Amino acid sequence: MSSSTSIPWYDDFVGVAYRYYDLRMNVVPLLTDRKHSASLWHDTIHFWLDHSIKIRFVETGDNYWFIMGADSQKPDSNMSFYKILPKSENYERFKKGHGGEAYLRLGVYTKKSLGDVKKDSICNCGHEAEDHDEGDNDVCLYNNCDCREFSSFQINLLKRKKTISDIAFLDEKDVKDDVLAWNCFNTNKYSKSE
Repeated sequence: MSSSTSIPWYDDFVGVAYRYYDLRMNVVPLLTDRKHSASLWHDTIHFWLDHSIKIRFVETGDNYWFIMGADSQKPDSNMSFYKILPKSENYERFKKGHGGEAYLRLGVYTKKSLGDVKKDSICNCGHEAEDHDEGDNDVCLYNNCDCREFSSFQINLLKRKKTISDIAFLDEKDVKDDVLAWNCFNTNKYSKSE
């Protein structure tokens, strides 16, 4: 990415999901609005050249920086993505099993409350919706559970995908040796901490 310094950084997404049940693992930046997700794909990612897509994971303690960018056939609408996220079981599983390639897809993350789900849906506390009291602010009825409100989520993946074959996991001390990671840290970390 030769002119990365002029490419804007985008971090207005809620996180990254990892999916394992395809030919390749999936990396899925999550947005909360389907229309915005579709237009982001149509206006930016659609024009990315697959062979130029890079994803960097820079680990900093219990967190990691997700950094993604590519060369575009339409440079005026190009942008790079970054988000600081907590390490998770799914992240670690992706790190161990990606095999050097992954599919890039976008996803829509939707929060669900008790009124939005079926009775067998699982709350973030691990209990089913029917185990929450609709008349008492949706509190969990299990004695040993301190959940005060049913909360769940749904992720819908967009069908379009790109293939990524340039994936790297870095420590912060190695950022200076990687153009994409260095541009991200220089713009979004080092310049803001001064």
